[in-house]
Parts: sequence; structure tokens; C-alpha cells
Amino acid sequence: MSEFVRDQWYVAAYASEVGRELLARTILGEPIVLYRTGGDTAVALADRCVHRRFPLSESKLVDDTIVCGYHGFTYGTDGACVAVPGQKRIPRTARVPSYPVVEQDSFVWVWIGDAEKAATTPVPRAPWLADPGYATVCGMEPLNARASLLVDNLMDLSHETYLHGGYIGTPEVAETPITTEVDDDAGVVYVSRHMDDTECPPFYAKSTGLAGRITRWQDIEFHPPCLYLLHSRVAPVGVLPNADGTDPDAFHVEVVYAITPSTENSTYDFWAVARDFARDDAEVSEFLRESNRTVVLQDVDALNVLEKIIADEPAGYQELSINIDTGGLAARRILARMARAGDPSKVGS
Repeated sequence: MSEFVRDQWYVAAYASEVGRELLARTILGEPIVLYRTGGDTAVALADRCVHRRFPLSESKLVDDTIVCGYHGFTYGTDGACVAVPGQKRIPRTARVPSYPVVEQDSFVWVWIGDAEKAATTPVPRAPWLADPGYATVCGMEPLNARASLLVDNLMDLSHETYLHGGYIGTPEVAETPITTEVDDDAGVVYVSRHMDDTECPPFYAKSTGLAGRITRWQDIEFHPPCLYLLHSRVAPVGVLPNADGTDPDAFHVEVVYAITPSTENSTYDFWAVARDFARDDAEVSEFLRESNRTVVLQDVDALNVLEKIIADEPAGYQELSINIDTGGLAARRILARMARAGDPSKVGS
């Protein structure tokens, strides 16, 4: 039985990826084709012709319709077939599913599940990605592992010390205790690690110009099932926000991950880094882009290894969890509850 959380918004692509070329993605096991109309509206349809299952993403876009590259069945933006070969009558069942789409904060969000629920479910926000007060670099890396492994990875940043040394990891990240809070009503998990006196990793030293020891804060918000926000603050040791909440002497980085399950054992890892400093410095942008992509690929390699191990291990294997895992365990509980709520066979279990 699938543990996918349906009836939710998921990132299918960056807005910049969706254009007049047909784009294939598989989300929650469902093949989808994305494109943009001549009026600049993003469209998401099921990526299988109803006739002989040929991928519409391997077909042709004509005006705002997709003409199947195998037998010519033609589909409008709502998924309805508007032409079939060799006859005027169009079968009543000749249509493919159309998915609700919202463009927001540089992402194209697609609703997977009961379409009637989409209008009443807010789209998660990552406003820094579209804020002119921030400069953003971004990317996406495919992961050959289940989405839950990426959630675990991001909720416990102590791994930075060991997996990402030389980029964002320092000894203090693993040594500093965390605080965890769970807002069950909102369904949000908060994990914070505030380091008052720590080594400045190259990721921040080279982008901010800070040297020596720093104050470094990591404040995580996880909005299940798919949006992870890391509010990162770095400043010279002893420099704190003002009493009124302003913080002009610190550097702020908003790290965003959109975690989109593709299949049971593969994931789209959308990442973005927005900063409020050196906004017009192309060299800083390129450094942060390459550095963060390297960090993401280090995670991808590690999680791909884990996926293979988990797939081959015997049933009943028991993990050991410690204090640093409280955020990840809370996220697991919420995700399991959401999956049960979306599966009538599991409600009440």
C-alpha cells in the first residue's frame, strides 16, 4: 500500500522550466506532462494518451493542444480530446486527467488527489524566492531514494559536520543541542540550533567576508508533506538582533527545499538559497550555487546508498534514535498521520 500523502500541493517544476516545450515529470507515481499556453498559463495533464498509452510528453504541442505522437489524438488544456484520427465523433471517454496548477514563489505547484479540495487548501509559501530584497540561486537534483530519507536528512543537520565538512559543516553543528517544537494544529515541526561561538564554514566565510569565529543560528520549519525552510543567520560573535526585531548587522540566508516524491523509491530534490546580502554580486551567486549543489549532491549520494541498504535489509530491523532525531521523528509521525487520513482503508488505525 502506498504511503504517499495525496490531496496536497507538490512542486512539479520551477516556473522557468515550464515553457513551450513539453516537460515530463512523475509525481506520486503519476506521469505528468507540463507546458505553458500561448497566454502564459501553466498546464499539467496526465502523460499518457488514452488510446495506446503513448507519452504525451513525447508528442507535439500545436498552439495550446497536444497532438499525440503515435496516432494523433489531440488534447486541450483541460485534458479533453478535441480530435481523433479517421472519424468526426470523439468518444465520450477520450480525455486525460488535468491537474490543478498554481504558480507561486518561483515554483509550479501541482495538486495530486481530489481536485475539489485544491481550492480550499493553501499553497505553501517560500516568499523569499520571489522577493526583490533577496538574491536567489536554485536547482533540482533527482534522488534515487524515498522522500522520507530526505526529510530525515534535512531535519537533523548534525550530519553537516561529517558529510559536508569543508562546505557548511563545522564541529559545533554536531556538538550543539537542539530544541524541537511541534505545532500539531498547524502541522508544522520546528527545530532550532543556535551556536553562539563557532567556526565560520567556507560557505559563509567566502560569501559574507566574515573571518574567525561567528554566531550561527539554524531555525528549521518543516511544513509536511513537502516544504522545508531553513532560516540561517550568521554574524560576528556577540552580535544579536535588536530589541525591536531588526537585525541589520547579520547576514540572512533562507534555504528552501521542496521535497516531491516521484515514485516509492525516487524523489525530486528542489533546492534554493536566497540571501539578503551581496545581492548584485555575480561571483557570490555562482559560488553559492556551486557550493550548495555540491552539498546537495553529497546528500544525494549518501541517501542513494541508504535506499539500497534499506531495500535489502531483513524485515523488523530496529533503528536507534537519540535526541538529535526528535524533529525527524515528529515529521515522520505527522506524515504517517496524513497518509492514513488520505487512505480510507487506514482511517482509525
